Amino acid sequence: MKAGKNKILVFGLILCCMCAGLCGCAGDKDKDGNTQIVLTTGFEENEIFRIGESSCSLPEVMVYLTNMQNQYESVYGSQIWDRMIGDETLEKKVKDVALDRLAQIKTLNLLAQQEEIVLTEQEEKLVEQAATEYFASLNETEISSMGIDADTVEKLYQEYALADKVYNHIIEEINPEISDDEARTVTVSQIFVKTYALDGMGNKVPYTAESKASAYEKIREIKSMLRDGADFDELATRYSEDGKFTFSFRKGEAESAYEEVAFNLGNDEVSDIIETESGYYIIKCVSTLDREQTDQNKIKIIEDRKEEVFGQVYDEFVLTQIRNLNDELWEQVAFIHDENCKTTTFFDIYNQHFQK
Repeated sequence: MKAGKNKILVFGLILCCMCAGLCGCAGDKDKDGNTQIVLTTGFEENEIFRIGESSCSLPEVMVYLTNMQNQYESVYGSQIWDRMIGDETLEKKVKDVALDRLAQIKTLNLLAQQEEIVLTEQEEKLVEQAATEYFASLNETEISSMGIDADTVEKLYQEYALADKVYNHIIEEINPEISDDEARTVTVSQIFVKTYALDGMGNKVPYTAESKASAYEKIREIKSMLRDGADFDELATRYSEDGKFTFSFRKGEAESAYEEVAFNLGNDEVSDIIETESGYYIIKCVSTLDREQTDQNKIKIIEDRKEEVFGQVYDEFVLTQIRNLNDELWEQVAFIHDENCKTTTFFDIYNQHFQK
């Protein structure tokens, strides 16, 4: 399995279905066809959530959460959890990511049942090997703090591997031909004269007609100097109203008028005046094709298309499943702060066994 595929599950493709939460019944519709939220009770002991016929226990959550916590702390230190991400702590954000990852995997295992996808005998052996290796790496404190046993670990790896297999099944035939023109990165130098001011809040305020006319006259004078043989870089340094003079980008990353001109220039060719919402530009092509970056763009475009197709299939399926979260128990879930509980290798061990 490729690393690019695996990251969909390991490093957090947080699909939009989870934004609706785990506390609603997606199968129930009102008379207008809208999803109704149905609150439920009756969870088993240590049951965090249910999706369809699948259930997730507290020990399963603690394996994911503890490994993620310790991975962060090994890089940034234990004080990182006081940081705020918007109006929430980083600790709460990481908790939510762990919950979302497990919800994805449980959902994909349900989809595997529908599609009759199962692990091969060899894949089952890899699951067993990974589970044995990880469980053997744990000390008594870690086992006790997370509340796990060998069977829990093996179940986690089995569901992880099957979810990964479902993902690969969905995107296996998506391998489009990407042309150089679609993926290429161009590099340009620019001279920019703006047609806006900033108010006290930093918002753009368009120039008056008179001020805009003055800006246009300035860019015309610059263009005239270029025709007379003036050095482009020297004029950019002197007159451009943007501190950055050189840009590299691919299609879809710049204003349409600017982009259209840039992608039709030859090396060292200078454009006419380009008008955009922000102001006037004159650009010079530095490079029509950055080969290394273009090849990287092709990979990124293909991965984006795979994720888009996967997301569509996933979203359609998850909306057929009843999703319920045990809010009371989830609120009690917290990081383990114990110097003897430092396990970090759950995901690494999976990668070692399934990416050979």
